[in-house]
Amino acid sequence: MSTFLWVKNLHIVVIILSISLFVLRFFWMWSGSSMLQKKWVKITPHINDTVVLVSGFSLMFQTSTYPFSADGTWLTEKLFGVIIYIVLGFIALSKRPRSQKIRWIAFILAMGCLYVVLKLALTKVSLFMG
Repeated sequence: MSTFLWVKNLHIVVIILSISLFVLRFFWMWSGSSMLQKKWVKITPHINDTVVLVSGFSLMFQTSTYPFSADGTWLTEKLFGVIIYIVLGFIALSKRPRSQKIRWIAFILAMGCLYVVLKLALTKVSLFMG
């Protein structure tokens, strides 16, 4: 298998794991589960998200597709979508006291951002800068 396919498959797997961990951690927080206190639950998402970031950069360099370029408008939008997703995820999962309503709104908006990011990644067609 080529390096590109190996990195692409790794990227897809760790994204699926990242989304699954986000949803699971939100569910545990919402239900008041003690699972959130487990060491692996605190460490694994950071390691996994680092692999997502590194594999994404690797794919960007392998394909010579860069954000803020004429060919990379979809990637620019994807990057902003990921940043917004991270901020919303932080609001949904932060230890800071927030109402359940605010956490749920942030969670739902984060999932909407994920939909847009996945659509951009799969189609490689800009939604806004077309």
